[in-house]
Amino acid sequence: MKGEANQKLSTTDWAVLAALLEQPSHGFRIAALFAPEGELGEIWRIQRTQVYRALEHLEAGGLVEAVRQEEGDAGPPRTLFAATSSGQTSALRWLHTPVTQLRYGRSDLRLKIAFLMRLGYDLTPLLEAQKGVFSEILDNLQPQRAEGIHLVSVLWRMEMAKAGLRFIEQLQARNVALSK
Repeated sequence: MKGEANQKLSTTDWAVLAALLEQPSHGFRIAALFAPEGELGEIWRIQRTQVYRALEHLEAGGLVEAVRQEEGDAGPPRTLFAATSSGQTSALRWLHTPVTQLRYGRSDLRLKIAFLMRLGYDLTPLLEAQKGVFSEILDNLQPQRAEGIHLVSVLWRMEMAKAGLRFIEQLQARNVALSK
């Protein structure tokens, strides 16, 4: 499974793995980051049970490892996890790779941008690559050949691609932490 896990990671798995790029952490702390009131909760919400499942999945895939126990304030000791070398490489590759489907712009792309900002990476390469992907999607849509329900889908995809491009242009125009 160690070679396969990397291919089958969910958005939640990637988010948990990316969180471990910042520092070793335990599930409770990661869950707080993705809670509704957490720093990344506006982008992606992960319940504590989902965090622990993701950690198990990532550990089974060799992407994270338990590094030590930390005493909890009131509860049992908490296991701290860290990204392995393979996990770090995979997470950084994911963070720098544009999304290829419009529906992932709302979740994965925003997570990638947030983590790159938190980690101090330049956003420019990802944003430029993402512009290329969204532009290509837009160029390949042919509303003049669509009709009925298919036209509804094509028009929706066109508007989502345009919105994605405007979003990137806004980030670039505002110079939103393109580099730290």
